[in-house]
Amino acid sequence: MLITFVALYMMVSVAVGLYAARKVHSSADYVVAGRSLPLYITMATVFATWFGSETVLGISSTFIDEGLGGIIADPFGAGMCLILVGLLFAKPLYRMKLLTISDFYKRKYGRPTELAVSIFICVSYLGWVSAQIVALGLVFNIITDGGLSQEWGMVLGLAIVLFYTFFGGMFSVAMTDFMQMTIILIGMGIVAFFVSGKIDGGATAVIDHAIAAEKFSNFFPEMSLASILAFVAAWVTMGFGSIPQQDVFQRVMSAKDEKTAVRGSVLGGSFYIVFAFVPIFLGYAATMLDPETSAKLMEEDSQQILPTMILTHTPIWVQVMFFGALLSAIMSTASGTLLAPSVVFAENIVKSLLPNMTDKKLLHLIRGTVVGFSGLVLLYAFNSERDIFSMVEDAYKVTLAGAFVPLAAGVYWKRANTAGATLSILFGVGTWLLMEKFSPEGEGICPPQLAGLLAATIGMIVGGYFGKPGNSAQQHVPPEQQAETLH
Repeated sequence: MLITFVALYMMVSVAVGLYAARKVHSSADYVVAGRSLPLYITMATVFATWFGSETVLGISSTFIDEGLGGIIADPFGAGMCLILVGLLFAKPLYRMKLLTISDFYKRKYGRPTELAVSIFICVSYLGWVSAQIVALGLVFNIITDGGLSQEWGMVLGLAIVLFYTFFGGMFSVAMTDFMQMTIILIGMGIVAFFVSGKIDGGATAVIDHAIAAEKFSNFFPEMSLASILAFVAAWVTMGFGSIPQQDVFQRVMSAKDEKTAVRGSVLGGSFYIVFAFVPIFLGYAATMLDPETSAKLMEEDSQQILPTMILTHTPIWVQVMFFGALLSAIMSTASGTLLAPSVVFAENIVKSLLPNMTDKKLLHLIRGTVVGFSGLVLLYAFNSERDIFSMVEDAYKVTLAGAFVPLAAGVYWKRANTAGATLSILFGVGTWLLMEKFSPEGEGICPPQLAGLLAATIGMIVGGYFGKPGNSAQQHVPPEQQAETLH
């Protein structure tokens, strides 16, 4: 019955995605859904940006291992990112009518900066999308009781997500996100209520047990420089590093107006932080329901604790609700993160090499890139030995070091200029790479990505004061291209 349900669910997801694809008539439709999404869909798709495999499987297992101090980056940093995007960046970027986040760097700083940032963005998505595909393979392997290997499960999951994303782009992503968010909320809520009933004392007993085990006592760092810097780095890696990302930008810019973009981002981010504690609760409850199995899985793969508990301690209808919600979470994130780097690669790396490209050909190019990037993701996923949470967290280090400062300064600092952006990228990425090589995270006082952020800030300040004054964000775009972008 569980396998039958999963098959039916996949068919419905594909059908919804293909139905939404009927609205795609141009590259703007494909990339930002024609800037037409109402608040409830904008909020749903922003929420779905983060609520994926790392939230259900990664965060819950990391909390079991490390407590609250281990999950600062996600959900706290990730949720903060969405809130900051809404409060500080949604309005000014929405008014620019950009197609991609890299278009901002082109308008403000020129082609070289656009190219560098676009490469960083595309590279950063390999780990993130791969984490979702690894999770899909894990889920298919579990629900088929090993009948489908994790590798073939990854192939199947990617093929399904690729199919509806290829045809419908952001319209399909938005519509399936809304459907999947609904299933997540209902499914996870029912499962949490049922699991609470199986433990003496209910949810209160689970929380009290976690408090007694000191899972909540290590949120704030020790009063040492290394601990404080590690704490700050955990916040800003996803909190700042994921702001200059195409999938976040794409979801916010798909809103019908700037007010909807702001509200959708803030509400989606706030709700994400709150609801992320549902799978955390379920994961910790699993260790109380079956401590022997949980202890064994802690040594082998703690990511399997929650799904194993569901399969062994709940009736079939609860299993259906849980795995339906889990698949919804993974697929909603996977579709958006598969589309985002493909759009940046086609629009900001390839298109400039083909100046006479029509909008129809650009649409074909983006779709072709979606297929090509899917192949890279699968290859990366097959060869990665990192856990889901680490794969997601590591994805933002390069954009934190190389893209955040030029974006923030470009929006809010009048002295931001091309020289500053160039030095910021060179200082930030160079420092990060050197420290990753000679002083990996956990071995030095300052985490490499945080040192990269500080170096990037210094580079921007130096360039801003000693380079040529910067002009408006329109300086590098001819009038006819501005008109085309607005259209």
